[in-house]
Amino acid sequence: MKIRTLKRHFRESIKSLGRNGWMMFASASAVTITLLLVGVFFVIMMNMNKIATDIEKDVEIRVHIDLTANPADENALKAQLESMPEVQSVTFSSKQKELQNLVQTMGSDFKLYQQDNPLYDVFIVKTKNPTDTPKAAAKIQNMNYVQSAIYGKGKVENLFKVLTVARNVGIVLIIGLLLTAMFLISNTIKITIFARRHELEIMKLVGATNWFVRWPFVMEGLWLGILGSILPITIISVGYTYLYKLIAPKLHDQLIQMLSANPFVWEVSILLLIMGMVIGVWGSSMSIRRYLKV
Repeated sequence: MKIRTLKRHFRESIKSLGRNGWMMFASASAVTITLLLVGVFFVIMMNMNKIATDIEKDVEIRVHIDLTANPADENALKAQLESMPEVQSVTFSSKQKELQNLVQTMGSDFKLYQQDNPLYDVFIVKTKNPTDTPKAAAKIQNMNYVQSAIYGKGKVENLFKVLTVARNVGIVLIIGLLLTAMFLISNTIKITIFARRHELEIMKLVGATNWFVRWPFVMEGLWLGILGSILPITIISVGYTYLYKLIAPKLHDQLIQMLSANPFVWEVSILLLIMGMVIGVWGSSMSIRRYLKV
């Protein structure tokens, strides 16, 4: 395409936005509302996914070492644990440290056990994939000098099932919103093009090619996508940054954390802008096809 022709399409697309102001406003509003819904839901789902990932990472196997094991036996057990393909890390925690943690968690009454510590030395095992925890625990339980391998049997499996279902439902809902957005925007743009069908017919009758007719409308769809994404980007960026500054400090020492506002809001903004442009171009391209056959 020649530069002069491209400039002409660019000018025509801008002029068309002004000539069909109300129709363009309706189309841009449809983009705005849809992207706002998609953006808000996307922010919620991404933070839920982070929370789920953090919870999964916190799952661990506590391997209680048999009281009859000597230091050489413990080293051999640690080497055996580290050699397992499912295992990511193995950390030793002495029974003295376990008692200190118990006192900090449950209160000073447990200091009475300092004279005769009943706890075990422990290897804390984390798996590469959290869902491998039950399988790894079953293997560890059968190793020599292992008193018990505790990981929250039953509760962990149910947790993984809930997180998997939540993620799958989130993906389905986001896809559903995007398809709904494309449908709504396509139909809105169809109304715009229907009002200008005679203009298209005249252009075709005087010899204009399909692409010569189509390009201004494709560009209009592009502008509509950009215009329609401005408000959702602004609302979500400002709103999420405000909520992050308000909530994040309260979660500072907690397991659950929000996604950091920077660069998350930039990533969401770029995604919404691209989605708006793609939806606008797609809606225009699909809507004009039937009017190119004269």
